Amino acid sequence: MSEALLVSVCADGIATATINSPGRSMNVLNDDLAVPLAALVERLATDASIKGLVLASSKKDFLAGADVDRLRALETAQQAFDESMRFKKLLRAMELGGKPVVAAINGKCLGGGLEIALACHHRIVLDDGRARLGLPEVKLGLLPGGGGTQRLPRLVGMQQALQWMGEGSDVRASQALKSGLVGELASSADELHAKARAWILANPSPKQPWDTPKFRYPGGDSRSPAAAQLFSIAPSMVSAKSQGNYPAITHILSCVFEGGVVGFDAALEIESRYFAACVVSPESRNMIGTLWYQLQAIEKGASRPAGFEPRLVKRLGILGAGMMGAGIAYVAARAGIEVKLLDTSPDNAVRGRLYSQDLLDKAVRKGQTTPEQRDATLARITPTVQFEDLAGCDLVVEAVFEDRSIKADVTRRAEAQLAHEAVFASNTSTLPITSLAQASVRPTQFIGLHFFSPVDKMPLVEIIMGRQTDDATLALAFDFVRQIGKTPIVVNDSRGFYTSRVFATYVMEGLAMLKEGVHPRHIEAAGLQAGMPMPPLALQDEVSLTLALHVADQTRKDLAAEGKAYVEHPGESVLRQMCELGRIGRKANLGFYDWTDAGRSLWPGLAEMFPVAAQQPTQRELIDRLMFVQANEAARCVEEGVLRSVADANIGSIFGWGFAPFHGGALQFVNAMGARKFVARARELARAHGARFEPAHVVVNLAERDGVFED
Repeated sequence: MSEALLVSVCADGIATATINSPGRSMNVLNDDLAVPLAALVERLATDASIKGLVLASSKKDFLAGADVDRLRALETAQQAFDESMRFKKLLRAMELGGKPVVAAINGKCLGGGLEIALACHHRIVLDDGRARLGLPEVKLGLLPGGGGTQRLPRLVGMQQALQWMGEGSDVRASQALKSGLVGELASSADELHAKARAWILANPSPKQPWDTPKFRYPGGDSRSPAAAQLFSIAPSMVSAKSQGNYPAITHILSCVFEGGVVGFDAALEIESRYFAACVVSPESRNMIGTLWYQLQAIEKGASRPAGFEPRLVKRLGILGAGMMGAGIAYVAARAGIEVKLLDTSPDNAVRGRLYSQDLLDKAVRKGQTTPEQRDATLARITPTVQFEDLAGCDLVVEAVFEDRSIKADVTRRAEAQLAHEAVFASNTSTLPITSLAQASVRPTQFIGLHFFSPVDKMPLVEIIMGRQTDDATLALAFDFVRQIGKTPIVVNDSRGFYTSRVFATYVMEGLAMLKEGVHPRHIEAAGLQAGMPMPPLALQDEVSLTLALHVADQTRKDLAAEGKAYVEHPGESVLRQMCELGRIGRKANLGFYDWTDAGRSLWPGLAEMFPVAAQQPTQRELIDRLMFVQANEAARCVEEGVLRSVADANIGSIFGWGFAPFHGGALQFVNAMGARKFVARARELARAHGARFEPAHVVVNLAERDGVFED
């Protein structure tokens, strides 16, 4: 008997196969599971005493998906095609075996796990709030390779299937039932297994819908009028969203369309060919390397100092109940932490708590939480104006305005209330932590926690080590970030740290282009074509021109105080000109764009203020400028010791400011291109556009030895 698949047969002839991947917290589809599953399928077909099979899990989740190590080891398209077809042969044998197979699903059922469930004749889900079903392969530059692109649209219709697979989204139990993805829900584990057994007894000789002569797609197949309308607009919508940077999305479209005009088995082979193309694509290699391996390393604590026992934050103090402080309060309360939300007036503090109430009310309306859970979460947030209420807090996070004197004042007043072992953190996005820690009576327990807005949606927290911050403080900060469900990266202190510093190069390069006479539409198109989530001018509007100017002015003053020269970026004068006109960004509805309830449109006055040059650069030139300036600055952060790991650099760039994910992160951009090519192109850009493009010394050194950034 295999440890990965525990099989028992009851007196009524119903077998139960319990998936139990040894040594793992979650079940994974690999040879340890596939080999005994194939043997069980053969036994099911030949053993007359077995009437049917229930597939279940011994763990909190049904099956998380395929073993990525196995996918990573596939070197050629032929290997990927053969591997995909081998898996499909097993699933076809199971669904054509003539005996009922039911998937009793609990928790997460994703990727290859859902593809196994789709090949079962019936699916029942434990509706305990934890169930999530989906095919998220596109998030790693892949597509479902076990028949998912064919079975899912035959169950829920082409349009719904394309949406789920194209976004890599998962669905809850109720939505899965409503869509036809599953057949039943159960309220308890006992009911789950009882319903599975009952279905088997009631359906001794089932067939999959697509294996019956009268099968029809829900909503029509590829020949239907509905499909003609869908596929007449879907490719252009995908192209507009992905800019051609994610071939897996286009391949999913092709799989669904082509599969809808041929028989089921031919459709499976079509899928395997597109799957193979994805597996060997550079986009998938980049994304798997970063968004799987490096992300897992971070989440398992690669950046956490060893030798410290895990600690939970039980009580959190937050200074400042504005947008950022209120957002931190919300995610902390959702994680079960008691929160003291402090502001200068009772109205401000209460308003900060209302932010959480609004989010929770929306979650109740969407069925994502219950009124009782909402009320319990809100009860954990206490608005206050009294610093004395911070007594007993394990951690205090300061989220006040970016002003040194204000931050120093609240630091002193908060620390006076804290126990010796408590930690103080600043949520500053640009001011060096070491200088802010000068206001602290215990700088070893002072650290930076840079959240991103909106806090409830953004997955990253940048942890910044001051020069005196000790490892015990870092360990608590790391544990807190994981406790609230965020991904932490750890960096050393520097002006702008890592994320703000490199992010600024992207938007400022867009401003420099505008000053040079590049058409603003070309600038914005280049940002999107490069794979960034927003174009630079629109993004600068979003984050505020006055804020960017404030940061520049503060940097100028700080460097002057340190006796250092300030080098003005060519885009800074653009900020000043716009601010002088009162065009300060989206918060005023006036910036590089005119912002209205109907959307945004580029301000016509840009053409007069920044006349468009007669000779326009190529889009390739613009894209290279936007991407190289970011990657080169990330490399400088390595050179200066700001970055502590390649994983932190890559994950921080994607999760922090949306560096084009298909490149795998800012340093992987260099690795994938090769340091030699990067240096050569960077020097071309430097000759044309300035010293900011001169390749970082660390990249030049890599180029000389054909090296790569690696941890």
